[in-house]
Amino acid sequence: MDALKERLVARALEEGFVACRICRPGDIPEVAGRLEQFLEAGRHGQMGWMAERSHWRGNPAALWPEARSVVMLAESYTPEHDPLEVLGRPDRAAISVYAQGKDYHDLVKKRLKRLARWLIEAAKPLASPEVKVFVDTAPVAEKPLGQAAGLGWQGKHTNLVSRDWGNWAFLGAIFTTLELPVDAAERDHCGSCRACLDACPTEAFPAPYQLDARRCISYLTIEHRGPVEEELRARMGNRIYGCDDCLAVCPWNKFAVAARDIGYAARPGLVAPELAELAALDDAAFRARFAGSPIKRIGRDRFVRNVLYAIGNSGEPALRAVAARLVGDPDEAVADAARWAVERLE
Repeated sequence: MDALKERLVARALEEGFVACRICRPGDIPEVAGRLEQFLEAGRHGQMGWMAERSHWRGNPAALWPEARSVVMLAESYTPEHDPLEVLGRPDRAAISVYAQGKDYHDLVKKRLKRLARWLIEAAKPLASPEVKVFVDTAPVAEKPLGQAAGLGWQGKHTNLVSRDWGNWAFLGAIFTTLELPVDAAERDHCGSCRACLDACPTEAFPAPYQLDARRCISYLTIEHRGPVEEELRARMGNRIYGCDDCLAVCPWNKFAVAARDIGYAARPGLVAPELAELAALDDAAFRARFAGSPIKRIGRDRFVRNVLYAIGNSGEPALRAVAARLVGDPDEAVADAARWAVERLE
């Protein structure tokens, strides 16, 4: 199996992944306890699916008992521009880097499926393995598994960090019935650094290595339904979909690797788009503009709600009229955000 593993790693790099490491499904026994504490504290907010499927997320071996190995893969999406620059342009929208290109779910899964098919063929005639591939949407603890496999470690911002490629990477997993040789787990290299913790606009980290999703801008702009607390919306600035602050300031990004898939390149209209233009989108225009983008899944109403929060935070009197046009919007969260923005700009 050593030779097969070497060939697998080489093939993964040819496919465009920046790293490939292997662990066992049962290598993260500590995750179940951490997840239970997270859920008991209510830090998952409205993400009820985390609690509903916690028995799988906390124990990857229970997700597919026949699996003997987990092939963990990282794919770089390092931005070509500084994602923090747009924060200084209040009339423009800040969109998380990962959402500025094509939907990563589609890009990563296609690569994973090709690699999984290759593994099945490469294992013959010695074995006839079964495989399952996962990218983000399944109840898989990708980051703890990534650390157990040696891809990197979970930093103080809870994201995976690598000494070889920083923290701009998507993670994918191939579960297989093959018993492949495993890699050593990675240890923590954050040291005394707390750049990511200090950078968070909403103080979403109660302590290093802990996240309260209810205060995280990525959660608030993507997962949270209905109006956002006024204290938090005032801290969101012009971030309308996700937030890159804690990722962007990580010192390990000096080793970041350029994205290999052109699909991750930012669309021209998604790098600092005008807030006034985005606020005017109706449902049809929203769907057309964000076809093939992960942004599409939150829908027009939640998106425009976020845009109005950014308008309210802009300090731009000229945008008051833009917000005023939406105070009668059929969606109550949008109308509430419009009224708030108008009041802020008076």
